[in-house]
This record gives sequence, structure tokens and C-alpha cells, in this order.
Amino acid sequence: MTPDEYVEAVLELVERIPPGQAMSYGAVADALAERSGRASARLVGAIMSRHGSGVPWHRVVNASGGMPPALAAEARARWLAEGTPLRQDRVDMRAAGWWPGEGM
Repeated sequence: MTPDEYVEAVLELVERIPPGQAMSYGAVADALAERSGRASARLVGAIMSRHGSGVPWHRVVNASGGMPPALAAEARARWLAEGTPLRQDRVDMRAAGWWPGEGM
């Protein structure tokens, strides 16, 4: 998979995350690792930072369910609008964590 194809794969996966659910950057990387040969949460974060404005970016969070401070207020508003389970202003990953099904 080329770097451009990996960017597209990340964005396509993020578009599939259902409203009210979330994945961590690491989970996105892990879900694509076998297909892509890459498994870097940091790379997923960089892709989301550069290219993620057109997808539901608020559904991809850090491992503790949070967002960078600059995005936290807007993300929280979107989480509340979608009914995303929260715990202390972070996504409750036990309740809201999502993983793609077979054949992804």
C-alpha cells in the first residue's frame, strides 16, 4: 500500500465509525496493519491532522478517549449531539469503542 493509499484507507475507516462510537488512533492503525504493513498511531494522528476535516474526526480519539485541547470543545459538542458515552469530558471507550467487522 502506497502512502497515498494508506491515507485513503484511514479516512475510509474513519467514515465507517458509527455515530456515538469511537476508535483510538492506535486502534485505527491496528485495524489497517495487516493490509497496510503499517501500525503507527502517530501516523494516523498526522493523517487526521492534515486530511481529516472532511470525515467525522471527533470519532478518533487518543487512548484515554480525549482530544487535543484545541479541538476538545468542538469534539465534546459533537459527542453530546451524537449521544456518545462520556466519562469526565472524554469518550468512555469501554462503552463507545468500535471495531470494524470482518472483511474490512
